[in-house]
Amino acid sequence: MGNTDPVISVRSLRVDRGGTTVLHGLDLTVPDRQIVGLLGPSGSGKTTLMRALVGVQQITGGEVEVLGRAAGDPVLRRQVGYVTQSPSVYADLSVTENLRYFATILGVGPRDVARVTDAVDLARHARRRVGTLSGGERSRVSLAAALLGDPQLLVLDEPTVGLDPVLRRDLWDLFARLRDAGTSLLVSSHVMDEATRCDRLLLLRDGRLLADDTLPGLLERTGAHDVEHAFLRLVEETPVPDGAAAARSPRHLGGEAS
Repeated sequence: MGNTDPVISVRSLRVDRGGTTVLHGLDLTVPDRQIVGLLGPSGSGKTTLMRALVGVQQITGGEVEVLGRAAGDPVLRRQVGYVTQSPSVYADLSVTENLRYFATILGVGPRDVARVTDAVDLARHARRRVGTLSGGERSRVSLAAALLGDPQLLVLDEPTVGLDPVLRRDLWDLFARLRDAGTSLLVSSHVMDEATRCDRLLLLRDGRLLADDTLPGLLERTGAHDVEHAFLRLVEETPVPDGAAAARSPRHLGGEAS
């Protein structure tokens, strides 16, 4: 049985940047030992929210609590794994050299390096320089680094972008195994089909939360037959402030710079 307390609790979170409000007083929770999908179009605030959760985003107001501590608390460095959209590894080092470097920072041993290399199916590339790998392989090196030390929470920003369907399936299978072993995951995605892989969904648009529900609950609430149409109905039902960007294709919502 998992902890009954949420691993993430956000209250009235507001983020302003360049005179523009990016997140408008968000309230949300992420339950323990679940895969929570964060879906929304480009510019909706997904990346900004994730940066706030790991303590690298300056916030204007509100509270962000992660594993019972304020986001960014130094204690959380070994408890939270974070994977950014762009691979945050060294191109001139091999896969193993990268992982050994991050393992040294975290204070974990070589067995952990071998474990995460196998977990993301990179053992056959262990000696290759990261700069020679494909984009999907580099992303998996970043994921392996985030898995070092067996974190309680993984925050993954678009981890499957650019991957072929087989690799996407394999990564989601890995996420399910991690959840079943006790890890909580928050995964952003621009592919609506991936919603079916999640235990719970957060739908974000223009820095506002449209829904925080299970997929069955979302479909029942909207009367839609799939998450794409549910998203569209929520968009139609939710007033959009003047100047806010409208969402486009719900199937492929696009990446995000904010």
